[in-house]
Amino acid sequence: MEKLQKASEIIKARTASGEYKNQYCVLAQEDLDGRLTAAVITPSKADGIRQLTFCSGFESNWAKRARRDNRAAVCFDSETYSITLRGKLEVLTDDSSKRENWYNGLENHFSGADDPNYCVLKFTTEKYNLFVDWEETQGEFA
Repeated sequence: MEKLQKASEIIKARTASGEYKNQYCVLAQEDLDGRLTAAVITPSKADGIRQLTFCSGFESNWAKRARRDNRAAVCFDSETYSITLRGKLEVLTDDSSKRENWYNGLENHFSGADDPNYCVLKFTTEKYNLFVDWEETQGEFA
């Protein structure tokens, strides 16, 4: 449980409101042509390692991919740790989720939390592989 807690703290620090300078991770999905693709994205919020949210455009490739095939993987990496999560992505468009996940910087892409093209991608972890404090831990959630 100690490694799960440490991984949770690392992820929280890497969100949009976190303390780390590099507030991003890699999000991997199956592309629309059936091939794997990965790109860097900023997580807006985190609930431990169990759930993460990302902000995107409803017509973005991320959202299109999630609507087609909701399987995804997320990786946080540095010289001292590697946190890999596998799970499912859900596209949220409700006003509450959009307001709750809005952060400074999104105004460069959207007119506000009520922008019809703005959506939230909710990632729910099913399996994890953590390399923290030079030890590997694997597991899954039921």
